[in-house]
Amino acid sequence: MSAGFAVVDVETTGLFPGARDRIAEIAVVHVDPDGRVTERWETLVNPQRDLGPQHIHGIRAEEILDAPLFSDIVPDLVERLSGRILVAHNVRFDHRFLRAEFSRAGVELPLAVEDCLCTMQLAKTYLPGAGRSLQDCCDSFGLLLDGAHSAGGDAEATAHVLSGYLSIDPENPLWYTALDRGYFAAWPEIRRTGAKLKHRGRPGTAPHFLTRIVARLPEISGPDEHQAYLSMLDRALVDRHISATEAAQLVGLATELGIGRAKAEELHSVYLGQLLALAWEDGIVSPEEIEDLYAVAGLLALGRDHVDRLLSEPQAAAVPDIAVTKDAGSMIRPGEKLVLTGAMSSPREILIARLAAAGYLVHPAVTKAVKVVVAADPDTLSGKARKAHSYGIPVVGEDFLGKLLRGA
Repeated sequence: MSAGFAVVDVETTGLFPGARDRIAEIAVVHVDPDGRVTERWETLVNPQRDLGPQHIHGIRAEEILDAPLFSDIVPDLVERLSGRILVAHNVRFDHRFLRAEFSRAGVELPLAVEDCLCTMQLAKTYLPGAGRSLQDCCDSFGLLLDGAHSAGGDAEATAHVLSGYLSIDPENPLWYTALDRGYFAAWPEIRRTGAKLKHRGRPGTAPHFLTRIVARLPEISGPDEHQAYLSMLDRALVDRHISATEAAQLVGLATELGIGRAKAEELHSVYLGQLLALAWEDGIVSPEEIEDLYAVAGLLALGRDHVDRLLSEPQAAAVPDIAVTKDAGSMIRPGEKLVLTGAMSSPREILIARLAAAGYLVHPAVTKAVKVVVAADPDTLSGKARKAHSYGIPVVGEDFLGKLLRGA
């Protein structure tokens, strides 16, 4: 155990720690007693709930689906905080969330907030006349705040601000007494679990779900299993987007039903053909319908040439023999119920008013009578989304509302 500073930053689902809001990302940056920044550690955290204001922290639900729980990383955190004094920019905020999360994991945080150091409060002493935001402090020292509102970026910037304070006033007894408090804090001994960390990445980099379906399975599936797979596929394609959650569900269902990759690809082709049959019902396939077919083909890893080949074949007006959702309007009709979840780009009351004017009923809770759940992020882990998945109700993104209202 070595003495030093542990600079911490957390990104959260909201402002109220405990039962309501959780940590969604955390970073710890080590700073030596002499002000040298040495080590950066960070991970996303699965908060097991909706991510809240995603426009602030920029974390997508897709990214945290396979992130560790806070309880998984407690041993790593204890190791990185032991012997060091905790530092943060607005330490009261970070300390409240850390105390709540550690308490939930059965660990008592041994440092009171008054024991810790706050670079925001110290700005009054070392940067008089400057603003107190992290950006203001970085500007005063000529530091680049790279990755603002990411735990790692903010923690590293805070660490360099702390180094700036130490260089201005290296002999201040404040540093020594704080380091002593950190060194002698009674952290518990917890065996490391080797939890796999998860860092931010670009959305959409995961391999296509078709390639994740087992390539070779015994041919035991039949019409009932194929229909079950096509039914889930249709629910996933309601908003012409397959979320990470839906992709995982399709892969899991295919494995459960004994549907291998080749059979899944065949069923994708069947689905696209049935969507074309639906378009032919009025005797003509419009340019908009062709673009929709291209979009679905892309989502199913079939390609535009597959659509072109189908379009080149003679077609009579046909009625599809499997359930296919053509557009948002055929998924839910005026007078039927939908549920909203998450922080949308427009105020909730405005969306409810627009939907009510179009004849749709916005319901406060998910029941089996609800046709669709519209989420700010379709991969959300909100309670409403979990309930919808258990009922087989589609969970779609906010763009679905635009399509629905345009159709109305």
